Amino acid sequence: MTLLLARTQLTPRQAEIFNYCESYFFAHENPSLVYKNSRYNMEGYDAFGLDEYQIKELRNHILSTFQPSVTELAELAYPFFATGKYEFGTLAIFLLKKHSSLFNRRVYEEMKHCLDEVVENWTHSDLIATKITPVLLELEIASMDDFASWLNSESKWTRRVAVVTMLYQKEHLPVQEILDFIRPIMQDKARCVQQGIGWLLRELSESYPQEIADFITQNKDSADPIIIQYATGKNYKDRENNIHRPYINKGYKSRSNYNKKKRHKEPNNE
Repeated sequence: MTLLLARTQLTPRQAEIFNYCESYFFAHENPSLVYKNSRYNMEGYDAFGLDEYQIKELRNHILSTFQPSVTELAELAYPFFATGKYEFGTLAIFLLKKHSSLFNRRVYEEMKHCLDEVVENWTHSDLIATKITPVLLELEIASMDDFASWLNSESKWTRRVAVVTMLYQKEHLPVQEILDFIRPIMQDKARCVQQGIGWLLRELSESYPQEIADFITQNKDSADPIIIQYATGKNYKDRENNIHRPYINKGYKSRSNYNKKKRHKEPNNE
C-alpha cells in the first residue's frame, strides 16, 4: 500500500476492503497478460494481469462480504484509482455500476474528484462516461450545467468524459442543445478530447446529418482536423472542399469496434 498511502488516507474499513482486493489481485496476477495488453495501451498500462471475469468475481465477493453502501463505494473510488493499477480502477467502476439505482450526489462529486486527479487512461474514462455519468443524468442527480463545468477542468479526462456523456443525451435532448454544450470546447488541444467530440458528432450525424454538417461548417476554421476526421470517418486534407457536403459514412463501425487493434478491449460491465 506504499503507493496508495502516499496519495490518500484510508479509514480502517476502507483499508480492510483495500487489503482484501490487493490480496486477490496478487494471488491472481499474470505477468504474461500484462505484457500482452500493454501493447494496446499507449498511455501506459500498470496492471496485475487479471481478466474481466476475475475482476467481476472479486466485485461479487466484495459486495457479499462487506455489503458496502453506494456512498462507501463512491468514496473508495479515489484510493482505488490512486493506486494507478488498471484492475483497481476497473473494479471501482464495476462496484458502483452494481449500485446504479441507488446513486446519489456523492457519486457525482467523487467521479469528478477522480477524473480531475487520478484517472489516467481511455478505458476508465470511457467506462465512467458510458456506465456512470449517464445514470446521474437519468436520475436527475446531475444536470447539463453540472457537466458543463467539467469542460473547464485542467484534466483532459474530465473534459473527455463530459463530452462522451452527451452520447446518452442523443435520445433525450434536441440536437441543438447538445451542440451548444460542446461549442465552447471545439478548440480543445487535447487529442483525446478532440476524438471524443468527433465520436459524439459522428453518432449524432446518424440522426441529424444536416445539422451536424452545418455545425462543422461553422467551426471548420477553428476546430482541429482530428475532430473532423473522427466525425466523418475520413481524413480530410482539403477541408474547404469537403466540409460542405453531408458526410454520413456508410462504412462506419460502432464504437465498440473502434480501434480494437490499438488498445486493450474495454471491459463490458454486467
